[in-house]
Amino acid sequence: MHKKGQATKWDAPAPNRNGASDWWELFAKDHHFLRTRWRNLHQLDEMMWRSNQPSPKQVADIARMGIKNILNLRGARSVGTWQLEAEACAKHGIRLYDFTARSRAAPDKQMLYDARDLFACLDGPSLMHCKSGADRAGLMSALYMLVVKQVGARQALEQLSFKYLHVKQAKTGLLDAFIESYIPFEDKGMAFYDWVENIYDPKSLQDSFMAKGWANRLVDDILKRE
Repeated sequence: MHKKGQATKWDAPAPNRNGASDWWELFAKDHHFLRTRWRNLHQLDEMMWRSNQPSPKQVADIARMGIKNILNLRGARSVGTWQLEAEACAKHGIRLYDFTARSRAAPDKQMLYDARDLFACLDGPSLMHCKSGADRAGLMSALYMLVVKQVGARQALEQLSFKYLHVKQAKTGLLDAFIESYIPFEDKGMAFYDWVENIYDPKSLQDSFMAKGWANRLVDDILKRE
């Protein structure tokens, strides 16, 4: 397990370019024109926030809020959106972590262990984001509530809500099903990571989940979620 402040495998590399094409990718290809005013920004506690993808200006705002770490849940990428975020983080003294979470798959066990280690190494107030702040940010917020805040699974599940524009009827509902599948074992007194280690079966959960066609069209075709 990593200690606070130590270098980790999730530390983002330095950006290696910045030009007009990066801004084009941010606003057009990554749909940031829809996020210029809609931030989907919410505070979990005094040490953690969640949001959608920030622009360089919004990274500056985040720095003024006193946030020291940004967790990019979209993973390491070389696209313009990532380049601009990495440059803005370097400029404003924010440590950027690249951590890959998935929105349409049952979380694999290694990702769950890694999430625990990532939370443990954070030094100072932090913000985590995906593209829209709805699904991957919701899953990691639920894990934060379970692992760091030690709340019950039912309360953690509130982080996956339509309040954040999360649609549980679509394939993204696998994230709800994951948390829900732990609840009967939590009720019997089993700790979360004991359940992960000994009971949880990602393939079985994935195979048993049925999404609604209309919801998939909404999330994939209309909202253009990742």
